[in-house]
Amino acid sequence: MAGRVSHFQTRLEAHIDELRELYLGLYHDEQAFDYFLRMLKNAYHARKPSLRRRDLNGIEHPDRKHSQKMLGMMLYTENFAGDLNGVTTQLPYLIECGVNYLHLMPLLDSPEGKSDGGYAVSDFRKVRPDLGTMDDLEDLTAACHRRGIMVCLDFVMNHTSDEHAWAKAARAGDPVAQSRYFFYDDWTIPDQFQQTMPEVFPLTAPGNFTWFGDCGKIVMTTFYPFQWDLNYANPIVFNDMTDNLLYLANKGVDVIRLDAVPYIWKTLGTNCRNLPEVHTLTRMMNLACRIVCPSVMLLGEVVMEPKEVVPYFGTAERPECDMLYNVTTMCTIWHTVATRDVRLLKHQIEQIEALPSECLFQNYLRCHDDIGWGLDYGFLGWFGIGEAPHKKYLNDWFTGKWPGSPSRGELYNDFEALRDARLCGTTASLCGIEAALFEGGSLESAVLTDVGTLANEQFESGMAVADSKLINGIGADLMLHALMMTLRGIPVLYSGDEVGLLNDYSYHDDPEKAADSRNIHRGKFDWNLAGERHVTGTVSCALFRGLAGLVHIRKTNEVFRSDAEMSVVETGDNRVLGIVRKYGYDSADSSEADENGHTLLALFNFSPEYCRATIETAEWRDLTNPDHTFVPGDEEQMEYWLEPYGYRWLIR
Repeated sequence: MAGRVSHFQTRLEAHIDELRELYLGLYHDEQAFDYFLRMLKNAYHARKPSLRRRDLNGIEHPDRKHSQKMLGMMLYTENFAGDLNGVTTQLPYLIECGVNYLHLMPLLDSPEGKSDGGYAVSDFRKVRPDLGTMDDLEDLTAACHRRGIMVCLDFVMNHTSDEHAWAKAARAGDPVAQSRYFFYDDWTIPDQFQQTMPEVFPLTAPGNFTWFGDCGKIVMTTFYPFQWDLNYANPIVFNDMTDNLLYLANKGVDVIRLDAVPYIWKTLGTNCRNLPEVHTLTRMMNLACRIVCPSVMLLGEVVMEPKEVVPYFGTAERPECDMLYNVTTMCTIWHTVATRDVRLLKHQIEQIEALPSECLFQNYLRCHDDIGWGLDYGFLGWFGIGEAPHKKYLNDWFTGKWPGSPSRGELYNDFEALRDARLCGTTASLCGIEAALFEGGSLESAVLTDVGTLANEQFESGMAVADSKLINGIGADLMLHALMMTLRGIPVLYSGDEVGLLNDYSYHDDPEKAADSRNIHRGKFDWNLAGERHVTGTVSCALFRGLAGLVHIRKTNEVFRSDAEMSVVETGDNRVLGIVRKYGYDSADSSEADENGHTLLALFNFSPEYCRATIETAEWRDLTNPDHTFVPGDEEQMEYWLEPYGYRWLIR
């Protein structure tokens, strides 16, 4: 017991001055602060010895999150394996995929029919009954830890379900419970909020407030009427929500995803997003984890433009989120697929790489959500591209309306007055695999390498059009995943992408899902399709083998570490992206090669045509084709051909 208190006390003493400054500066309530400190101590004592050992290991190895061996996968428990015990049973499959970071989509208790995909939580300490129990979650995290897998779980912190115990008490007239939310007797203050507060879902859930006749009150409901915004100006809310966060950490969760964190502080006369108090609250949650469970990381969900995202890292002295979603880069990648022009993507990567190497991003191609076209239209404006017409072009392209487009997706929130529809669909369908299979494409005449690239001669004349389209679709799919694994951060697969899961149109026939087109890429995992991953000549095999090859290369080369030096380079062709990574150089001048350093040149062709890239002449070794080496010539630069949607990792 004494040893445990010593660890807690040591960490508390290291952070108590800052914690006191932040807490009392925000709340001015000594009694609430004393309660907060007691809550931290109780949470520490409730932490199992095995988790406390993970904490100590995390302190000893703080750079583990930057390892090139990290690979994540996000999945819905019910779609992947039925329930939590089913996920435990399928851990060998995840290990076969190379996954060591498992993001479980929302699984806490939420009302059926008005859960918003699990983001309307009615009990933060209870698992949805159809998925199992909190003990099952704890068993799963323990099983993951034994196999070297970290577990991530969503923490919905902006609001609760209107069926949460707090909300029920508030609805019944309890003034203390009502103080946890934003309750008003008339529209005077809500109308003032509305003047400056944007709507999140103007089509499906207009307005930010809802009148509830049964209690005669108006409640702030930024997202949906059944999601009641929490009032973090009340220290009781912050104390109890932090306690809930630590409760999940004590169940073995390694990464806590802070859902909708920019929205959690509301001030009249502002847009109620990204306010300074949000950063104070996030920093205090970070400190709570550093004191109670220092191995636990915070993942911030900040779906906004880059200038609004970066502050959520905090500073080197006062970090906030340990990791952030790389949302804008994901959107820009898909923009590049449709335009076949890498200039905006280069610009985006340059902005990311200007940040300190400690800034860690979670990179992904697809996730549970839609793709919103939050691009840098100021930059695109230099090329005569306007925001509204470009969004329409992108949506037309990815829904197959644009002539020649192989993509098959559906729109989300398609409201003509706003002209701001977003996109849904699986990676395989958006890359053209679905359309090619519909046209009868096959891989019988194709020869794929171990990392899924097609031997150049296979693109010569004689291949059927549908077969060529299928090859292009697979090539684009793998090329995009190779790019994701090249970017700084932790690459995260979306469950089903590893075997080419296509759009699930059956949601149209389900009354509870039909209104939400995001269900098109939230379908059940197809275990029959996964069973084909070792059957040569199938799409599943081509993608699974290709990704496995890329994952193996990445994990065995430290040049892919997230804290490696990275920059974009000119390739001489706007259809080809070039990225250089450098790691392990002893000298200050990393242009001088030495025995410890490596330089990686990554090339990505976003075109369905052969492209010629101009690269530095050097003794490059092709990681994607070990038999291929480059012999330096007399010229400083050489031309290198890339097949349609080709990609290369060259190292020296």
